[in-house]
Amino acid sequence: MQDRKPLIAGNWKMHKTPAEALAFVRDFLPRVAGLAGVEVVLCPAFPALVTLAGALAGSPVALGAQNMYWEERGAFTGEVSPPMLVATGCRYVILGHSERRQHFGETDVSVNLKVKAALRHGLLPIVCVGEKLEEREAGLTQNVIATQVRGALEGLTPNEGRHLVIAYEPVWAIGTGRNAHPEDAQEVNAYIRALLGEQFGPGVATEIRIQYGGSVTPANAQELLAQPDIDGALVGGASLDPESFAAIVRAAAA
Repeated sequence: MQDRKPLIAGNWKMHKTPAEALAFVRDFLPRVAGLAGVEVVLCPAFPALVTLAGALAGSPVALGAQNMYWEERGAFTGEVSPPMLVATGCRYVILGHSERRQHFGETDVSVNLKVKAALRHGLLPIVCVGEKLEEREAGLTQNVIATQVRGALEGLTPNEGRHLVIAYEPVWAIGTGRNAHPEDAQEVNAYIRALLGEQFGPGVATEIRIQYGGSVTPANAQELLAQPDIDGALVGGASLDPESFAAIVRAAAA
């Protein structure tokens, strides 16, 4: 791994009120105090962003959002803009999560618009890609990943590429308790890095962090994070418990 500091991101999805988020942070921060060699970001639901921004101020833990729209303002009822996230204190934003694709009709085209908008406003996108079980069983993993990576990143320059994080999240492993074997996850992450090399050049590709996500737990984190092309984790269920999430962060720091 070429000086890529592992990034452990907690995606809380539609969990935790602002009060519950605050209680989590007060429990969690002492558990990871003083850890070096790892970057941590919490991505709560929109209503908890302001509360967490205050609670995380002065700590090494960054704030991220789970989604955003690509326009700066306008008649887009129910949407949140990049400047709103920046003003709240967000540094990261998750884009293109499979649940957004599955339930809300997001496509590679809309993800691409969001990625470009995030970068314009100084947000660091965590761009999710991953195949469904039937696609994996049909031997289509690389085809699906290539389509998603190329579609999401179309038109980006190498310099913009430096500000990306990619998260490989096999859809069949999200919230199912099934995780990819470390060797399988490494194989796909290495393929993603090769795709990034095609677009941005091998030098930039070696700088970009590629996470793994999909039923990451304290029990399997160390083995997954030991792989040469797995530069952190996008954690769902296990990020909702302070000790569980802290254990994954400690595994990355180790």
